[in-house]
Amino acid sequence: MTFLKTFEERGFFKQTTHPEELKNRVESGRICAYIGFDPTADSLHVGHLIPLMGLAHLQRSGQRVIALMGGGTAMIGDPSGKTEMRKMLTEQQLEANVVKIKPQMERFLDFEGDSELINNSEWLRNLNYIDFLRDIGRHFSVNRMLSFETYKARLETGLSFLEFNYQLLQAYDFLELNKRYDCVLQMGGDDQWANILAGVGLIRRVHQNEAFGWTYPLLTTASGRKMGKTEKGAVWLDPEKTSPYEYYQYWINCEDADVEKFLTLFTFLPMDEVQSLGRLQGAEIREAKSRLALETASLIHGKEEALKAEKAAKSLFGDGGESEDIPSTQLDAILLQDGMGIFDAFRKSGLCKSNGEARRLMNQGGLYLNNEVVSDPDYRITAQDLLEGTALLRAGKKRYHRLTLQ
Repeated sequence: MTFLKTFEERGFFKQTTHPEELKNRVESGRICAYIGFDPTADSLHVGHLIPLMGLAHLQRSGQRVIALMGGGTAMIGDPSGKTEMRKMLTEQQLEANVVKIKPQMERFLDFEGDSELINNSEWLRNLNYIDFLRDIGRHFSVNRMLSFETYKARLETGLSFLEFNYQLLQAYDFLELNKRYDCVLQMGGDDQWANILAGVGLIRRVHQNEAFGWTYPLLTTASGRKMGKTEKGAVWLDPEKTSPYEYYQYWINCEDADVEKFLTLFTFLPMDEVQSLGRLQGAEIREAKSRLALETASLIHGKEEALKAEKAAKSLFGDGGESEDIPSTQLDAILLQDGMGIFDAFRKSGLCKSNGEARRLMNQGGLYLNNEVVSDPDYRITAQDLLEGTALLRAGKKRYHRLTLQ
């Protein structure tokens, strides 16, 4: 089975350019494909999993793959899906982010094998602007660019000339990869469709070479929420930002209607096993969620950390016990002499973003200390609340945090 069928079977398909040509090219032999990642943070997050899994499936099918780090393009910022201009980062910040991100990618890709991590700053940083305008800019129609939803949406809030250049630079990336590595396929989320089309068209006009584009669906949960967002913000792949336990919990707490889809997209389990797990209903759905959480956490944090997270979750949900693998915050005993306000504790733990959010949670009966509902807004946590040196905070039914003494 070619990777095209794997992608369609597992949900990695939204639309493609030149479908028949691409099918013939894939069937006639091996190809080189790439996906771009702008290193605007020092960690990837759950929203990057589909492109990472896509590259992994490509490599497993015997294709040559390139993970392109946007050390050059990230200095401008992609306006796609954004209501305002991105924060400007320095070259040093971007290089540091690339260093932090590479080990996360190595969980999915073998850079010692037939895949490469390349930074587009290699060719973008030293571009001659006049030559670029004459050789590349002349192939772009401003009228056509403004017809794309990416730019139309931003015109209402303000689109800088800096961002307007992003599509040209991304198209130029594809042109360079085609010239240097015979890369013929660019893949990405469906919000990248306009940029991908620009690169495909540029290669076909300038080099008269075959070039193709392929997009993945932009994923939302069954209830319509954006993937990878929680009350605390993004679900990061960096364990310092999102602990293995929190990462495991994110997946095990997914909606029942999403389980089969997530098993299909975010694990390498065979499809017959995915479908078997997807048929579980009622109380048995917990088994499928546990498998999803274990598989996804193993991919990012390794099997050992995933099993620790599973043990911590079973400890809490099984008999109300505690586990050292639950996220924790150490407190100085001096802070507890006069007591710590209950709202402050939930805010400092990250279970609530603000004291106001903690108060609303209390009013809904969802604020717990040591598995007991707290209803007094003036309650102060003291050393007496730390049973054997630990106090257990709970927000709602499923989010836990430990307070321990230093």
